Parts: sequence; C-alpha cells; structure tokens
Amino acid sequence: MLYGAECNKGDTMYTKYVVLVPLLLQIIGLAFVVILDPYIQKRHKKIMLINTFLVFSLLVQNVSEYILSKYFGMSYIRTIVAAYGYCIRPLIILLLIYIVGENLRLLPLWIMIGFNAAVYLSSLFTDKIGFFISEDNDFERGLLGFTCYYISAALFVFLIYLTFREVRKSKKRESLIPVFNIIIIVGSVAFEVFFDRQLRLVSYLTMAVVSSTLLYYIWLHLRFVREHEQALMAEQRIQIMMSQIQPHFLYNTLSTIQALCRIDPEKAFVITERFGSYLRQNLDSLSQPNLIPVTKELENTKIYGEIEQVRFDNISVEYDTPEKNFMIPALTIQPLVENAIRHGIRSREHGIVRVSTSKTSNGFDIVVEDNGKGFDIEMAEQADNTHIGLRNIRERIHSMCGGTMQIESKVNIGTRITIHIPDRKEKLHRA
Repeated sequence: MLYGAECNKGDTMYTKYVVLVPLLLQIIGLAFVVILDPYIQKRHKKIMLINTFLVFSLLVQNVSEYILSKYFGMSYIRTIVAAYGYCIRPLIILLLIYIVGENLRLLPLWIMIGFNAAVYLSSLFTDKIGFFISEDNDFERGLLGFTCYYISAALFVFLIYLTFREVRKSKKRESLIPVFNIIIIVGSVAFEVFFDRQLRLVSYLTMAVVSSTLLYYIWLHLRFVREHEQALMAEQRIQIMMSQIQPHFLYNTLSTIQALCRIDPEKAFVITERFGSYLRQNLDSLSQPNLIPVTKELENTKIYGEIEQVRFDNISVEYDTPEKNFMIPALTIQPLVENAIRHGIRSREHGIVRVSTSKTSNGFDIVVEDNGKGFDIEMAEQADNTHIGLRNIRERIHSMCGGTMQIESKVNIGTRITIHIPDRKEKLHRA
C-alpha cells in the first residue's frame, strides 16, 4: 500500500509538471518561426519576439510562485516574483494591441502600465498598497491589490474593440483567429474566478496567453502573406498594362517616321535622330513600373508632339507647366496627348492641345485639353487593344500613386482630362 501511495504521489507530481512541456514547445517554436518569417515587418517581428519572451517569463513566474508558496517560506523572494507577474500581464495585452492596431497613439496606455507597475513594486517596501506575503506565507491584497485586474480588463476591452474593427474591415476568414483568442482568454478568466480559485503550477490564464500569442502570430502571418500577394498582383497588372502601352507608342512613332520618309526624307532623318536619342535617354523609364519625375514625362511628351507636328502642320502643342516638383507614372501625359492629336485635332484647321500643371491644397493637377472633335466617354473606355485605353491610364495612376483621372468631353467642342496626383509628402505627414 505504501509503495502504491508513493507511486500515485510520483504520478501526480509527474502529471503536474508535464503540462509545462507543450507550453514550452509552443513558446520555443513561436520564437523560432518568428525569426525566420520573411513576411512580417521588422517592427511586428520585434514586438512578437518581445511578447514571446514576456510570455515565457510569465510561465517561469507561475512555476516559481507555485514552488515558493508550496515548499519554501521566503516571503520577500515570493513578493518579488509575484510583483513581476502583476507588472507584465497588462504589458502583454498592450503588445497585442500594437499588433492588432496600426498607427495608434498609446501614451495613455503606457501611463496605465507604469501606474500598475508602481502599485505592485511598492509591495517590496510597504504592505498597504499592492499586496504582501504574511508570515504564514499567505498572499494578502493591499488597498490597490486589484489594480492589475482593472487595468488588464480595460486594455482587453480596447483589444476587443480593435479586433472587431479589423474583422469588419478585412472580412477575411483569418479574422476569426483573434475572435477565438478573445473567447479563450475570457473563458480562462471566468473559469479561474468562478470555478477554480486554487493556486496551480500554471494558471489557466497563463495557458490561454501562451496559446493566444501563438494564434496572434498565425493571424499576423496570414495578413502579411495576403498583403504581399496583393502587392505582387498589383505589380503584375502594372507590368501587363505597361507592356500594352509601350509597343503601341513605339509603333505609332515609327509609323510617323515611315510616313515622313515619303513626304520629306530630310525631316525623317532629323526625327529619327531625335527619336533615337529619346530612346537612349528614356527607355529605362518606359520599362519600369515605378514613378518618374513629371519633368521626364513632359520631355517624352514634347518629343512625341514635335514628331507629330512635323507631320501635321495644322496642329500645335502648348505647355503651361510651372509646377514640376512631383512624381507620376511613366507614360501618363504622352498617351493623352497622343489621343488628343490622333483622335481629336488632326481634322481641325487649327488643332491645339494644351498641357498644364498646377498645385492644389492636397496635391497636383495635370490638365490635358484640346479643341478637337470630342468623343463618347463610355465608348472610349471600352476601346479595343488598337487604342491606348483611358481606363488603363486611370488604373495605373490609381494603383501607383493613389491618383484620380476625370474626363470631360463634348462632341465638336473638345476634351478636357484632369489628373490629380496626391502630395506624397503631405500624405506621409498625416500618417
């Protein structure tokens, strides 16, 4: 009987400590994959690693406090260990808030964290504010002994708010992960408060925090993978649209030179030389999906306009561009001027295209207008691949710099196209 009792006691001790194994494996595995994850930004990776360390230290704190309460009577050491646990619990929640919420000002929350730490660290010097350990090694609360619970509850409510805001915004299945985390944490707190208040080796709340930290990482990883895929898809769309525009531009220019070879070979020679110089200087900007200075785009447009004016002496292209200190997608203005010449003013006795730039309160406007024959806007938007699609240009402006393009056209009166480019510096400052 004694042997059996000793065996049962050993089994109980073994069962009690074996619960640490899966928790430690989760923490170690989480730290390992966070370090290796290529999708998470450095800021979020740093937060996740700090939170992983704090969760690990909370697990160590739980075990240490249990051992000190059961087998040792070192009240001052137990006070230090308990105070540490109370200090980092709300801090873990605050770091989760940093993960869920973006661009938030959290100074008031940090003040709450500091106040909480001051309350429980005071237990090292006085037994009236936070808590104290009695001579019998019993835990007793002071005047502000529940501060950690109140502050943690407030932070947790804010975390719930941010989580559901993110769920509504993303409308993705992975948004259910933080919702599940909330259920786990609330359930663990409710179970400890209402059903099982005894001191355990690892509290149910600590187990929930370990699992929730892992799940929050999975959620964060899925979000960044999705954003990375969207960025790749956007870049591919831009590349496709650029590949559609560039051959068309080159084809039209070469066709113009070909026509000049018949009617004026000398002019054709001059234009060919200028076009060759143009290609050498600007082919890089034509082939890249990045923004270029508007001065470069205007230079491209002027060369094209000169080529067309050599062929058609009844047209002219005028420029009023005092604002030139901003960036735009390559082949934005030139295709609009090309459309205005080819489809608007060639048939006019005195066809004019005007290009102007101006500063607005929140960015820059580019206006391309002509006195051509005008067109049906809806039909132009659905033009086939033999035409430079206005929708193509609008999509590139929106995708690459968040800009807009508005079209006004009246048949036999003319067309006015306004491109608005947001001020990137002002946008960055507001963020």
